[in-house]
Amino acid sequence: MSGPFGFGALRSARGKDAPVGPGYKWVALSNTTLGVLIATMDASIVIISLPAIFRGIGLDPLAPGNIGYLLWMILGYLLVSAVLVVVLGRLGDMFGRVRIYNLGFLIFACASVALSLDPFHAGAGALWLIIWRIVQAFGGSMLTANSAAILTDAFPARQRGMALGINQITALAGQFLGLLAGGLLAAVDWRAVFWISVPISITGTIWSYLSLRETSAGRPGRVDWLGNLTFAVGAGILLAGITYGIQPYGGSATGWANPWVLTGLIGGAALLLLFCYVETHVAEPMFNLGLFKVRAFAAGNLAALLTAIARGGLQFMLIIWLQGIWLPLHGYDFEDTPLWAGVFMLPLTIGFLIAGPVSGFLSDRFGARLFSTTGLVAVACSFLGLLALPVNFDYGLFAALLLLNGLGQGMFSAPNTSSIMGSVSPEYRGVASGMRSTFQNSGTALSIGVFFSLMVSGLASSLPGTLSSGLQAHGVPAGAAEQAAALPPVSTLFATFLGNNPIEHLLSSNGALDHVSAAQRAALTGHTFFPQLVSGPFHHGLTIVFSVAAGMALVSAVASALRGSHRAGYDGSRKDGPNPAGVVQETSQPQDNAAS
Repeated sequence: MSGPFGFGALRSARGKDAPVGPGYKWVALSNTTLGVLIATMDASIVIISLPAIFRGIGLDPLAPGNIGYLLWMILGYLLVSAVLVVVLGRLGDMFGRVRIYNLGFLIFACASVALSLDPFHAGAGALWLIIWRIVQAFGGSMLTANSAAILTDAFPARQRGMALGINQITALAGQFLGLLAGGLLAAVDWRAVFWISVPISITGTIWSYLSLRETSAGRPGRVDWLGNLTFAVGAGILLAGITYGIQPYGGSATGWANPWVLTGLIGGAALLLLFCYVETHVAEPMFNLGLFKVRAFAAGNLAALLTAIARGGLQFMLIIWLQGIWLPLHGYDFEDTPLWAGVFMLPLTIGFLIAGPVSGFLSDRFGARLFSTTGLVAVACSFLGLLALPVNFDYGLFAALLLLNGLGQGMFSAPNTSSIMGSVSPEYRGVASGMRSTFQNSGTALSIGVFFSLMVSGLASSLPGTLSSGLQAHGVPAGAAEQAAALPPVSTLFATFLGNNPIEHLLSSNGALDHVSAAQRAALTGHTFFPQLVSGPFHHGLTIVFSVAAGMALVSAVASALRGSHRAGYDGSRKDGPNPAGVVQETSQPQDNAAS
């Protein structure tokens, strides 16, 4: 191993300084697409497979004190991805995008091996998985932070939208393919959820070191340590505070009054304000705030943030809807619902895969604004359509609305990414890619806090009374029924999220099932009692969630429509020129991409 990033022999074997041929752009596209696919799949693959993982390590995720393990298993990866991508994009600008990308593949491969070899059980086993998931997210962030910049360097402007479209839609589709893969693999063995990443990441590591070239010179500079520290700590504790806000505190169904949550929210916001001040007073900032001077960059990132929040809310609410209500009502065992939820959500992924590359290709000719704005309007319409569905819906209409949502997000994501990346000059593409990924990943993490809080608030007003009266009507003693009804709504949500029958879980733990008849026991623990019981309160919460998501999509559409058009008109490498931010100049021309 030679050099600070290793694999020197492989770099020498392939010829580090060998000229790049006309086919290199396709090598870059295929390798970076593999990288973002495995990184984003692993962000979501544990969501569906959590029941099998917790059973495998012998941990009850709904026991008091264990919800934190569950949250960090999901959110640890997302928080690291949200916080580090800008830093790693900046390092790519300084030391070479391919170099940082290759190192990311290597770290990701090592973490995948460690995850599949968890030697512990119970809490220690969960901590092992959480820690190595964080390490894996560090490697995945290196991949996602630099992949778009590598493609923007490799492809000419006339093909950039197509290339970034394939890359971006693969990343988004990976989130939903991870749900399907998690369900399938968890049915085989919980370790298989992590095994799948090992051969892919090892192959990708070797391939990237052998085939990828640095097509743009690194931009020497100093690391903005103060900016890195204030951003990482500020964003981390802010997102952690939002995450813990969905857990109950005292007599409240949520934790927004928890002093620690308030400290995280206020302290995180204060550190981010300090970060903004620091970035305007250092010579070489990590987060180039000057990039927001170009409308296409600012509007595109605002639209991406709001759309990511809405998309994350859709993903989690659909899982709960399908696993907790619709699938059991249609005869599926609770233990099997995680797998089938992934299957029944496939129209969403199909929509991504159809619209993404096509809209990316067309946006190269006609500009990003038309496609991205129209796509967001379609997303908003799909949310309104889902809002109008009954809880026990007809699947054909449901699938059509998911397909419309996927098509709309595909129409938006590829042109929007191309527009953002084409709006900056070449030496800033790494940090621009990292900033874009930060907004997108932060939106996904924020969506959990925002939409779970909205859903919990909707359930808290009606679920306890409905649950208590329903249990007593089936012979459960009043004391046991009240005890079950006192369970925080977030625990009920997590139970459905994990493919558990919460009624059986609750009543078995306190012995209440021993006091009812065999017929009542069968009814209480069957497929239909819990879904029918919670359908009313759940629909109330769902109305709030999808109304907010539709509003976010419409605001994103407005931001997208106001993005303007631009072309490359300035080489931002000169700090003393008329455009020290290093952004491209806006024009009225329809071309949305920077020149290669």
